[in-house]
Amino acid sequence: MSHSQIGETDHFWYRLQPEGVYIDSQRDNKAFGYMKGRFVLSEDNGRTWPHSLDFPEAHEVTFSCILKNGNVVFATPTKLYLSTDNLRRCEQITVKDVDGSDYLPHTPQNPENPGWYFHTLPGVNSFEVHGSEMLIWGNYCNVVGGAAPVNIYYSTDGGQTVKIAYSFGQNPYTRDNGSPGGGSQGRLLGDPHNPVCARHLHCVTYNPWEDAFYACTGDADRAEFFECHWLRGTYEAATDSWHWRVIISDHLNSRYKAGGINFVDGQLYWISDSNGPEPYDRGIFKCAPGDIANRQKHTLLFNPGVESGALIIQDGVFIGTHCAPASPLNTGIIISLDGGKTWAQHDLQELGKRSPTRLHYKNSEGWFRMDLRSGWVDFADVLFLKPKRPSHVAHAGGTFHAPGRCAPATVRAIAERRMACRDEWSLWRRCCCLGWRGRTGLTTGTCRAGPSEASSTGA
Repeated sequence: MSHSQIGETDHFWYRLQPEGVYIDSQRDNKAFGYMKGRFVLSEDNGRTWPHSLDFPEAHEVTFSCILKNGNVVFATPTKLYLSTDNLRRCEQITVKDVDGSDYLPHTPQNPENPGWYFHTLPGVNSFEVHGSEMLIWGNYCNVVGGAAPVNIYYSTDGGQTVKIAYSFGQNPYTRDNGSPGGGSQGRLLGDPHNPVCARHLHCVTYNPWEDAFYACTGDADRAEFFECHWLRGTYEAATDSWHWRVIISDHLNSRYKAGGINFVDGQLYWISDSNGPEPYDRGIFKCAPGDIANRQKHTLLFNPGVESGALIIQDGVFIGTHCAPASPLNTGIIISLDGGKTWAQHDLQELGKRSPTRLHYKNSEGWFRMDLRSGWVDFADVLFLKPKRPSHVAHAGGTFHAPGRCAPATVRAIAERRMACRDEWSLWRRCCCLGWRGRTGLTTGTCRAGPSEASSTGA
């Protein structure tokens, strides 16, 4: 698929980012990205880039967020920066520890693997809390880039000050031994006084109905402890202090190995990337927040049948994504346009084997943004996706519905059909998709300029 094409499925239009720029984040009409040796900022959804900042390490960016006041917070693996003036300049931020002291990155054993201190998987990292915006996120680390401690960071003043909200303990399996993901030898990293250990954070989200924050972590079952936890935190603005507690810890093949925590009308939604030994407890679930530890009170909305780690909900649209190494699809997209009543899955086959993550809310033209990662987490490209209004969705005699646990068998059947019917599949257009019509039918997308609603080429 070329960067100028707009692809189409029964449920959405999609396109890659424009050539020559990596668009790392978006908000309303603004987009932040990088070109060779500089950061750039757009105010018209990526059509033009009038603001830029020379920055030789721009290609090393691992985190960015555009705040409501226009400030941009961004990070390389171990350094955090703030621009308050549309990239005319930036300043490095020194993170403050819980006790107010400077929180400085460790000296890595291998300078090529200093650790991903600030990289995160969600694209939504700021929330209205008590009438003002809070930036809060946790680092997804200890996979590539070197060993790093696992932290939740926050800022209540537009990124001017960034502090530690919570530090996980010293995990003996992710010591800094100089390797990309750490190991059982080398320097211990993390809070020596906290017995709760994790490999990394998957998600941190705010629930305004409770005035509380939720976080979930991964990944493994260790002999001494679980790494998959759900935490609940509350913030006291008057004292600038946090209280966190672990709600539940469980196996990596459970629904609690998860991501994409969302809150809608006081209900908690999430998606499971359960893996490891079978049986898997996968799906998109919902429950009352107080029932998260009680499986009997969870509702399974949809089971995609494969490991899926990202979910975003906005204006009744649910978008989830497959983890490519574990999926029979190339680039798997899960979607519901009606608040989770009916579901479809599509394979954006021509994009290759990609794991979409860091899902951002729609920009001012209605396009969601997401990273396309090669393998599990390596940066590759950026995809924009625009849901169709219900009047544009062609159901052709059936709804896209796969309740309960029918979906895994269907996904396996699709994979087997792809292998057995190569001639039929070779006739598909380049922008093909897979979905459910009724329960077993397949749908095919097209690759064209699309109707006027999707014709915008901005970000």
